[in-house]
Amino acid sequence: MIRYGRIFLENGDVETKQQILKAIEELPEDASVEDAIERLYLLYKIEKGLRQAERGDLISQEDARQPMAKWLK
Repeated sequence: MIRYGRIFLENGDVETKQQILKAIEELPEDASVEDAIERLYLLYKIEKGLRQAERGDLISQEDARQPMAKWLK
């Protein structure tokens, strides 16, 4: 199981490459290229959200629910 945490770093250094390789190595043996891309994209989006939260770029739960109410109709 892969851990969703500080996977990607902003500066694109060697550690980032190692973390990307680790994420790919943890995929099942029968994983496709699409599976790998989806995993890396998910980890990228999680990291991006964590950076936004650290900057205080957040929305309230109520503000998040309003568009979801429209989608769920």
